[in-house]
Amino acid sequence: MPQTPRLHLTILTGASRGMGLAMAMQLLSPTRELLCISRRINPALADEAQRVDAHLTQWVQDLADTTGAAARLQTWLQGLDAAAFASATLINNAGVVPRIGPLEQCPPDELANALRVGLEAPMQLSAAFLRVTGAWADAGWRGPRKLLNVSSGLGRSAMAAQAPYCAAKAGMDHFTRCSALDEAQRAHGAKLVSLAPGVIDTDMQTHLRAGDPAAFPDRQRFLELQSKGLLTSPEDAAARVLAWLDRPDFGANPVADVRD
Repeated sequence: MPQTPRLHLTILTGASRGMGLAMAMQLLSPTRELLCISRRINPALADEAQRVDAHLTQWVQDLADTTGAAARLQTWLQGLDAAAFASATLINNAGVVPRIGPLEQCPPDELANALRVGLEAPMQLSAAFLRVTGAWADAGWRGPRKLLNVSSGLGRSAMAAQAPYCAAKAGMDHFTRCSALDEAQRAHGAKLVSLAPGVIDTDMQTHLRAGDPAAFPDRQRFLELQSKGLLTSPEDAAARVLAWLDRPDFGANPVADVRD
């Protein structure tokens, strides 16, 4: 009897809008099992999945509940049959931009939320993903395991009035470097990349352009990016990020930029 083709497993956070939604739309396929984790379900994504006969699961999950989100993912992964999958990929895309201004003006709850969603959640989810798929590899599963963290140029260049966001992205870059070193010690380790996607026309840009000029010295820069047409569409940015996953040298440089 002909063997049933195996699926590609992809887990994506922050998939309900912006570049995350664009990535989810582009990932939909009958040959992929796609799990999207966001604060809300996107009905248009569900409709498109049905139209193209794709395997889609959407979770409503507050990523600020970092241990709860990680435990839920680990339990779900442990319930899967590894033999059904040809590959396994986690894309940590979700992030939060708190109130714009100097650190002392950022409300404590917004500061905590930005760091939980932007740094702690990716670390917890990555740990769960690496733990379970690493056990698959130890048991003989030989599909590629990839972990892509969506970072930002602001993780590598400081900006006034953006301390929480910059810190979360800088932490994301560095934990990716550390985990890549760990995985390199394994016989069948995962490949990891923290990738800056460029400047994208999303709600984040709208938020930055609406910042108080007195508290946000770089506001004019973001206004000019829009006025000069220098923003990449979510769809184009998503395509460039997903193309990076398919590069034969994925993971050779654990911190990268799509513009490299």
